[in-house]
Amino acid sequence: MKHFTSSVLSFLLVVFFISSAHSTIVSHDERAITIDGQRRILISGSIHYPRSTADMWPDLINKAKDGGLDAIETYVFWNAHEPARRQYEFSGNLDLVRFIKTVQDAGLYAVLRIGPYVCAEWNYGGFPMWLHNMNSVEFRTTNTDFMNEMQNFTTLIVDMMKRENLFAAQGGPIILAQIENEYGNVIDSYGAAGKAYIDWCSNMADSLDIGVPWIMCQEKDAPEPMIETCNGFYCHDYKPTNPSNPKMWTENWTGWFKNWGGKHPFRTAEDLSYAVARFFQTGGTFQNYYMYHGGTNFGRTAGGPYITTSYDYHAPLDEFGNLNQPKWGHLKQLHNVLKSMEKSLTYGNISDIDFGNDVTATIYAMKEGSSCFISNSNTTADALVSFQGNQYSVPAWSVSVLPDCKNVAYNTAKVNTQESVMATQDADVGGIRWSWRPEIAEQTIVKGKGDVVADYLFDQKDFANDASDYLWYMTRVRLEKDDPIWSRNMSLRVHSNAHVLHAYVNGKHVGTHFVEDGKYDYDFEKSIELAPGTNRIALLSVTVGFQNYGPFFEKSPAGINGPVMIVGYKGDERIEKDLSAHPWEYKVGLNGVESKVFSPDSGSNFKWSTEKLPTSRMLTWYKTSFKTPSGSDPVVVDLHGLGKGEAWINGKSIGRYWPSFKASDDGCSDECDYRGPYDSNKCTFKCGEPTQTLYHVPRAFLNENGENVLALLEEMGGDPTMASFKTMSVGSVCAKADENNVIELSCNGKKISDIKFVNFGNPTGKCGSFAKGTCEGDKDALKLVTEECIGKMTCQLEASSKMFGAADCGDSVKSLVVEAVC
Repeated sequence: MKHFTSSVLSFLLVVFFISSAHSTIVSHDERAITIDGQRRILISGSIHYPRSTADMWPDLINKAKDGGLDAIETYVFWNAHEPARRQYEFSGNLDLVRFIKTVQDAGLYAVLRIGPYVCAEWNYGGFPMWLHNMNSVEFRTTNTDFMNEMQNFTTLIVDMMKRENLFAAQGGPIILAQIENEYGNVIDSYGAAGKAYIDWCSNMADSLDIGVPWIMCQEKDAPEPMIETCNGFYCHDYKPTNPSNPKMWTENWTGWFKNWGGKHPFRTAEDLSYAVARFFQTGGTFQNYYMYHGGTNFGRTAGGPYITTSYDYHAPLDEFGNLNQPKWGHLKQLHNVLKSMEKSLTYGNISDIDFGNDVTATIYAMKEGSSCFISNSNTTADALVSFQGNQYSVPAWSVSVLPDCKNVAYNTAKVNTQESVMATQDADVGGIRWSWRPEIAEQTIVKGKGDVVADYLFDQKDFANDASDYLWYMTRVRLEKDDPIWSRNMSLRVHSNAHVLHAYVNGKHVGTHFVEDGKYDYDFEKSIELAPGTNRIALLSVTVGFQNYGPFFEKSPAGINGPVMIVGYKGDERIEKDLSAHPWEYKVGLNGVESKVFSPDSGSNFKWSTEKLPTSRMLTWYKTSFKTPSGSDPVVVDLHGLGKGEAWINGKSIGRYWPSFKASDDGCSDECDYRGPYDSNKCTFKCGEPTQTLYHVPRAFLNENGENVLALLEEMGGDPTMASFKTMSVGSVCAKADENNVIELSCNGKKISDIKFVNFGNPTGKCGSFAKGTCEGDKDALKLVTEECIGKMTCQLEASSKMFGAADCGDSVKSLVVEAVC
């Protein structure tokens, strides 16, 4: 017995030492997250696994690593993983374990933001609709049903990660986890219950014993042991309420999302890098980009209302996974410099010098070597700063980084990274021939036949359970000529919260209304013709993503809430007949979606016509076959000319489309001044144009050596013959560097085919419209660059008089500008 006991003890000791050798101890102090006892500078980026495909994950994550990131951050999407209560989905691009292991394989850390409320411009903020439809449930407060379901899902995810040994304490990559999300923005609306709820969240999370710290973003006075963090465009002025917490930034917004009918947002590389440098200058040690890759809202996952299918977010990696240059490269250079300063930034003694006029210097002093920042937050005036015996020129709204407190290694306003101009090329997909069929809605529109009858108006969330964007409301009204309301001048009046409303009377479409001004509570009224006897009214309510943000957002109504009235006029007298309490028949969704006519396997089961292809026809299905484009470049389908609807590739939804909804004509400018605080309305572009015309077709959705099927549900009416397939790649690159710096040109795997412009001196203009200035080097710059770069995938050029010859530019700084064609 004694021998057996010692053997068991020896075995347990071996297991302990093996597990200990692979585990990572993650903690924190007032300065930084510590990993195995060492303070760290950690740079992270958000990549959401459902917004790409599993085959894209390795490339995206490796590009993030090449860009200087230490960690990948992702939300966990409750409604995607538990679409029906206790029915779970973790396959395909929802394979969370595979995603985290892909992060681990790349040698990066992971930050798991379980939430499970995520916001994220995701449908309903990530909450499943079945949760809303539980009796007496209230979201994000001390509601027993809600807390039980939240705890169940959170525990499910934690246990899943534990089984796969994915927390750092188990040797995995997950170094931080998040519970709740930005609750501090709404906590006051919930009063005492809000404080009790956030305390419960903390206790519940802590009880799960994950072995790494928990964070709560945007949560002042986060209950211990939670670590509060900051979200926003800038977080340099943020200070944790708890002095024992490090200064952390979980969402540095790299751009902004797009709304249907909105302009394209744009955040410059200069401003984004300024925000990062200021954060680290002021004591920050953990920073995450939201988003580093935004990706695509496939299917009906976009929230809102009115969030587009594209979730590009003007991130360092674009929607398709291409490098968004110069943002990606300019940030990479900053990351490399910051990493060289890690010891001083996390252990050095901090002191500041205020030079006035919004100019400050910060010194991180250590015996082994100090690091410094000089920032100029003035929005217009450049600064000449005398610092430690040297003179430094610091442009307005910029930060100079001096790893040795002497030499400027990086300035946020001086971009020495190429700008890549993406271009689309027509893809060879074979001859496209369209077929079509109507959405079989006669039973619905004409006969008013539904699946359920009730003598009141349902809220669309309550009845449709988010199974579809579409819900039919149908009723009958019998009128005779002696009815008090009867007149030649009658109208249908509907009080509605539908994002889009289509109205039919006796099978005839009488009008459509969609919200353009953000006012989702409105009255719709159209003139109608009624006949003596029974008349049928069919109203199609359409949602375009449910609200994902704000206090009590689950209480926002959806659909047709009434009253619904027939209005008649006799002279000046207005007579109303309220139909709200009539028997209403309901039908969720459209017949074609229910029958899956978009599936490639459904062709023989349904009649499709190739004759007299209709255009501008509402509620119509279109279908065509196409070949997979050759190569590896991202594929898009250009749906210019279509109205509004949803698109499927080989039966998989690539999202909603709405190219007929154009942005307003004003608010854009040809010039974008990066100086000054950024917001989502600054530097917007594409005024007067459709918000989105290009829709990502992941190569994982395509048949590698065969035919593919594109199916469109056209809701409002459009012309499918205008649609086309394209591939996307770098079309041209431009780069600028001051004297004695190096330019690197890269065509992202393609060869450089031509040099459009080159000048060493004081060139003017911007990419696509460069011009020579008043001075230039005395060597043939075009010939030199042509010989150095043509036919190569990458080339490096030194901006120097040695290479390009002397240029008499007086006191102005000489620079090299090159524009090349890929």
